[in-house]
This record gives sequence, structure tokens and C-alpha cells, in this order.
Amino acid sequence: MRRALLAVAILAIAGAAAWGLLDSTRRGQTIVRELPPAARDEASIGAATGAWYELLFTSPSFAEGPAARHNSIEKRLVAMMDQAERTLDVAVYEFDLPSVADAMARSARRGVQVRMVTDSDTLKDTGHAATQKAIETLQSAGVPIVDDNRRPIMHNKFTIADGEWVETGSWNYTMSDTFRNNNDAIFVHSRDLAANFEAEFAKMFDQRKFGTAKSAGVPHPSLSIAGAHVENYFSPEDKPATHVIRWIGSARQQIHFMAFSFTHDGIGDAMLERARAGVSVGGVFEAEDSETRASEFPRMKEAGLDVLQDGNPWRMHHKVIIIDEHVSLFGSFNFSASANRANDENLLVVDDPGLASALEAEYQRVRATAISPPSRRAGS
Repeated sequence: MRRALLAVAILAIAGAAAWGLLDSTRRGQTIVRELPPAARDEASIGAATGAWYELLFTSPSFAEGPAARHNSIEKRLVAMMDQAERTLDVAVYEFDLPSVADAMARSARRGVQVRMVTDSDTLKDTGHAATQKAIETLQSAGVPIVDDNRRPIMHNKFTIADGEWVETGSWNYTMSDTFRNNNDAIFVHSRDLAANFEAEFAKMFDQRKFGTAKSAGVPHPSLSIAGAHVENYFSPEDKPATHVIRWIGSARQQIHFMAFSFTHDGIGDAMLERARAGVSVGGVFEAEDSETRASEFPRMKEAGLDVLQDGNPWRMHHKVIIIDEHVSLFGSFNFSASANRANDENLLVVDDPGLASALEAEYQRVRATAISPPSRRAGS
């Protein structure tokens, strides 16, 4: 069985010297260094390194068994949780990773305030033994869990540590999302961004409000992190699709995307309009979801756009758009009407060429697998 190429990891900033984080990647070689203790100061990090994030991708294995499970994305989240000193807030749609459940329980037992928001289907999924075991691990450590108790889904995937570290992306904390599916996760050290995610978490955990019941607004919807322009939106109150369409309309040379679910006609219209205007538009759709009647894949294919169905025998789970090699849109937000109007979601828009380059490299890896798929496992 062929294994997908190991994904690129980029360090932007790290916390204490105990974190041996990835500083950059050049020509396929990962450069690892440890930051000095003074690097805990956020402003000095941005000024000294010009970097502010760590971006990780899963490296799906198409083999079976523990020997095939090698992934740093899980370890990085566990490390962040183990570094938490005061608070650890987790909002995640699907959850069954023992290592993450254990890290949350450890944090709670050493006195960190640990809280969790999840979807009702996850909390009450008695048919999934791994999920129930992970939930029981949290409950045994006294971790309070709030579920949305409604039909639309609480689809966020984010963790906030100590009101200054944020992890988010397409990655659910599950075995499948970690070892089988293509996913991304970004780790950011920013008190302003953390304040946004804490405000959204409070709406769900403290106020018990989800979907359209949530009030609009976060402290810093538009912010600058180490010189990079960042926009942060939550669904449904901020109507992220309007911002996605606005940014697509700004494209002048190129749009690349990876889409697990792409059914939003307005976003599809915006890409087709840019293609007619001469912008190069290409993307990879998750194969199974692109076969639905609502998918934008058929009409994009008919229009001659460079779109493909992914080659992962499991799932290509990214929700990423890269515009003109410097603007990136990503998060838990699928490009669908339900994600925009009903689900609880998050979206980051980042104007940073380095981040866009890393996501472009992942796009090219996913595209290569779509063009030449690996051997599928027996019976799949």
C-alpha cells in the first residue's frame, strides 16, 4: 500500500523552550529548533521571527494497524494541552482519540479548568465504543460537557489554552481524521484571536446557545498578528459565506481549493465568475460528496475548470481556499448552505504568503493523489 507524502509543518511561534517546534520547511527538509524562554512574549516573537503559527497536516496511511499510525498533529495538540496552566476549552464535533481525552483529564486533575462543547450525536453515540470511552475518561476527571441538543450540528473543531493559544482547522479529534483522512490544523499564539474563540465558546458553554440563537460579534473580527491580516468569522451569526464570496471576488490570478463538501451555489457562482474573467481556478473535491445532486463539482467540470475528485480511499476532509498565493481561507466551515445558515462553525481568512505557500503545497499533494490514486485497501 502506498502512503501519502509526509505533510509539511511550519512553526510560527511556540510557547516555552520545552516545545521543540517546527520553525520552517525548505526543500522538503524540516528545520527544528527550540525557542528561548523569552519567546513566551508574543510581541517579541513576531518581531524576532516574522512568524506566528504552526501549521500541520495529517499524513494519511492506506495501510492498517498501529505500525501505520505515525502523525505529529495529535502529539502537538496533546503537548499544547499538557502545557496549559489555567484554562483549557475544547469545542469539537467528533471525539474518540484516547491520547487527547487523557491529556484533557490530566489537565483537569492538576487543577486546570477544562471544559468541553460537542455535538449531541457525539455525546450520545452509544454505538461507538471509542467515543464513549473517550467521553467517560473526561467524565471520570470531572470535565463538564455541554452538547447542542438540536438537529443542526456543532461542527467546530478548536481548542483554546490559557486564553492565548488557539488550535483550529478541519481536524476532528478522532482516529479516522488523524490517520486516514486529509486534514489541517493551525496552532496560533495570539491573545486577540483567543479572545474571539473564547467569546464563541462562552455563547455555547455558558449561555447554552447554538446556531441562530447565538448573538453576533466577537472582540476582534479583524486583527493583525505579527503583521499578517487575519479575519475571524463564526457561523451562523457572521454568515461566513458572504466573506468567502467577497474574497473570491478579489482574485486576480489564481484560486485553488480543497473541499470536503461544496454545495453552496453562491460560492460556486463566485468561482465561475472569476474563471470567466480569466482567473485560473482549480480544486479537489472529496470524491463521495462530489457525487451528490447538490455538489458544485458537475457544473465546474462542465465549465472546463481544473477540478478533480480526490484519491484518498477514505476522506479528503480539508475546507481550504487559496487566493493569489497569499490569502488563505480555512477552518471547520464547509462550503455549504447548512454550514452558513445553521451549523456552528468557524472560518479564518489570513493574508500571509508563507501560510498560503504551505497550504498550496498540501493542495499539490492532494491533487497528485487525485491524479494517481494509491492502491485502495481490500474491500473498500
